[in-house]
Amino acid sequence: MIHGSSSLQIPALSDHDTQVWIDSLSKHLSPSEVELVRQACELATLAYASHTELTGVPLLQHATGTAAILISLNMDAETIIATILYAAPAHIDNWQETLKARFGSNIVSLVEGILRIEQVQEFSEFEDLQAQDKENGDYSKQIESLRKMLLAMVQDIRVVLIKLAERTQTLRYLAGASETQQKQIARGIQGVFSPLANRLGVWQLKWEMEDLSLRYLEPQLYKEVAKLLDSRRVDREQYIKHVEDTLKQKLAQAGIKAEVSGRPKHIYSIINKMRRKNLDFEQLFDVRAVRILVDDVKDCYTALSLVQTLWQAIPGEFDDYIARPKSNNYRSLHTAVNGPEGLALEVQIRTFEMHEYSELGVAAHWRYKEGGKSDIVLDEKIAWLRQILAWKEAPKDSGDILEQFKTELFQDNVYVFTPQGRVVDLPKDATPIDFAYALHTDLGHRTRGAKVDGHIVPLNYKLQNAERVEILTTKHGAPSRDWLSPTLGYLKSASGRAKVRHWFKHQHAEENITHGRARLDKEIHRAGAGSLNQEKIAQKLHFNKLEDCLNAIGRGDVSEYQMATAIQELLHPNAEKVSHVAVKRVPTNLSTTEVTIEGIGNLQTNMAKCCKPVFPDAIVGYVTCDRGVTIHRQTCTFIRRLGDERQDRLLNAQWRADKS
Repeated sequence: MIHGSSSLQIPALSDHDTQVWIDSLSKHLSPSEVELVRQACELATLAYASHTELTGVPLLQHATGTAAILISLNMDAETIIATILYAAPAHIDNWQETLKARFGSNIVSLVEGILRIEQVQEFSEFEDLQAQDKENGDYSKQIESLRKMLLAMVQDIRVVLIKLAERTQTLRYLAGASETQQKQIARGIQGVFSPLANRLGVWQLKWEMEDLSLRYLEPQLYKEVAKLLDSRRVDREQYIKHVEDTLKQKLAQAGIKAEVSGRPKHIYSIINKMRRKNLDFEQLFDVRAVRILVDDVKDCYTALSLVQTLWQAIPGEFDDYIARPKSNNYRSLHTAVNGPEGLALEVQIRTFEMHEYSELGVAAHWRYKEGGKSDIVLDEKIAWLRQILAWKEAPKDSGDILEQFKTELFQDNVYVFTPQGRVVDLPKDATPIDFAYALHTDLGHRTRGAKVDGHIVPLNYKLQNAERVEILTTKHGAPSRDWLSPTLGYLKSASGRAKVRHWFKHQHAEENITHGRARLDKEIHRAGAGSLNQEKIAQKLHFNKLEDCLNAIGRGDVSEYQMATAIQELLHPNAEKVSHVAVKRVPTNLSTTEVTIEGIGNLQTNMAKCCKPVFPDAIVGYVTCDRGVTIHRQTCTFIRRLGDERQDRLLNAQWRADKS
């Protein structure tokens, strides 16, 4: 480790390969930016010395290799500098002061972001973690790493792109690691980072990560498919050359300026399609594939017409991602035809602009426009990343948060269409009711039926990709309590369940009292306490009036456990005396240590003066504008009257375990 300071003397760069690489950057960066990259390499040369990655690659070579990937993604100079210095925290004393003095605070922020996201690599053992005791310290560490990753993503998207490039660079040289390390790293990349690259639309890295991961996870299968591709390469290249020449000639005759090229095939996607469609290698449409790039959308459809005039289209193998883009904004026309010699041929048609996005994704839109106006596409991506942080409906323990993150972010989602062709992104196994609530809360409330591709389906039908969904409503409708039952399968999404619960909490007292009485009667009957006075149960639950208690039960503010506990304490007075300490009221001027708030560390907490919550009242946290989090009773009038637009300021809160 070197001792860094703003006056540190850095020797001139001596490595020839690094020098040549820096000189090549003049094609992408300004002279002043190239000079800063040179200084970063000089500092890294001194700091990293003889250190290597676990692949055996020198640390500086790994850093510059990662930076080269980012250059190919058109990233800016700050990203390149931060990438070269990503290992500075481990090798430079006072690294923040040193980097800030030489390169500015933005570089420090980026390196800090990289440092936070480093631990996410440990998700390679994710499945093993699920079997561990959830109180295990290592498991909790994974949860915290997940949160840090998300925060890094939201603060600066470049941090995520750096990590994706770094994982790709690691895969390129993974042969130098042990077999155990190879599988561990490949598993983590395939399970976490390549799906993340897909979500961000950085397909250039996604494809490489998928293929290289597969090489180490399923080496025999990888070799078999690679051999099949290679054994027919000459014939396939000659065939594609003939197709290219034919298309170029016909497009030129039609007055369309176009580029036509063979499309590279990715082994991972080939194997995936073979498994998904239960096909043999020879049955795949897109082993032979070409891509047509044109200037505008009109030319895309003209080219499509020309292709389908030349060769017969294969039924069911056409996708219009221009009219209906994928949720990550991928746009293109895909068709499969019986090409020359009657062989199946896939053709992709898109504009040059669409192609740039398809290759680079969010990285293609990093740089800001002149005048400081941000790129709309990038803003949309960041907005999507912020949605991931909407933890207000997160389950009660950290383990469940981790599972929710895995299922709703990294596993396959389902993409369906509205009748107007808009793409809606939903969790896998989502239902028509999830779809309705994703569009509008009121639409969800009024849902009474659904059509999928023109056919009536049950409301708990599991939606599939590319289905067109139409919601059937009543003029004045309301959700059913059955929708909240996990066994009936009406709702998959946390947001949908939250909207239904919210509706029932705000209904007329008469309806809640009726439902609450039924719930309480059920608990009394279950306990065999038919003669028990309900007024006493209400008092035991800290309500002055029975009607108020029934109202709260009907809204869902009193759990079955709370009712059962109150009933048992009334049936067994001796047990009541023993547990009296546990249920006694405590002062209202509690400190922040009296309650715990899910997902919040050191944040100012105050007890609400309007409802004065005391142990063991059911409580909830409300994020204020200037006073941290205020703790209210769940039955508080203020909480009950919150509008939909402020529901996301509510946080799960509970009394500290040692209070009970």
